[in-house]
Amino acid sequence: MTSTTSTTTELVSDILIDAQKLARQQFDMLKAELREDMSRTKRAAMFASIGVVLLTVGGLALVACLVFLLHEQFAFSMWASCLIIGGLLAGIGVSLALAASNLITTFNPLPDKTIRTLEENVTWKTQPQV
Repeated sequence: MTSTTSTTTELVSDILIDAQKLARQQFDMLKAELREDMSRTKRAAMFASIGVVLLTVGGLALVACLVFLLHEQFAFSMWASCLIIGGLLAGIGVSLALAASNLITTFNPLPDKTIRTLEENVTWKTQPQV
């Protein structure tokens, strides 16, 4: 009986050791995958930031071209051309900001459906079973 108990104990001990080893290996794999994902995210953020800077510079150059186009083609003075283009862009910016403000005020970041389901589960669990 003692040898069966010791072999059962050894078997359970080996299973626990293997489970711990597997958990450690999976944790190490998770850490490696997270490091790789972070590296990709950093690279994507770098490309995105360079793209935003270049897009901004290009947009400013196009705005300057529009100002010169109004000045040259329609014989507006330079200050009037700047005022027209600046006013147009400011108006579009204000419109977009107002639209964003309206969207934010109607937006609820909480997961309403999930909260309702949890509330229903809690009330169902707390009601006496018949």
